[in-house]
Amino acid sequence: MKNLDKIIQENRSDFDVFEPNEGHFERFEHKLSDFNKSKKTFTIGNFLKVASIVILVVLSGLWVYDNFESRKTNNGIALREVSPEYSEVELYYSHLVSQKYGEINQFQFMDSAQKIILMHELNEMDSIYENLKKDLITNPQDERVINAMIQHYQLKVEVMNQILQQLQQAQNINQQKSEDYESTKI
Repeated sequence: MKNLDKIIQENRSDFDVFEPNEGHFERFEHKLSDFNKSKKTFTIGNFLKVASIVILVVLSGLWVYDNFESRKTNNGIALREVSPEYSEVELYYSHLVSQKYGEINQFQFMDSAQKIILMHELNEMDSIYENLKKDLITNPQDERVINAMIQHYQLKVEVMNQILQQLQQAQNINQQKSEDYESTKI
């Protein structure tokens, strides 16, 4: 590199004698202005590129929205969506279960943790029903799934009746104990 610099410095006078051809600066300015003009124009090719990118972004956004929205609402289908007869069955049992929940909530529990545990167990039963609803999506006319859903309702009502009986017995025992205690206190 040092040799090249040395050669240029020694022969500088030989390099400086040549001038560019006449009109060189005008041709250079014209090429430069053409280059700048072509950069500023918006061609059909550029428009198609931008349009395809916009379409891809919109389609991917719709796909993401559709997939996440369907996951939120994809809890399965209910019996009422299968047929009107099953709609009546589901309405009857859901009303009965709701009524039993109300009765259980009215009881005075000695310990609030017991009530929390009981409600958690009943909610676990609901998760089984949600799985059955999801199975009904894939097999909407499968009698086994429909019967399992009805049996689930029946079992849940039966379990809730047993819980209510036990709560009533416990309340009666507690009431009897308090009456016995009051009678011995006098």
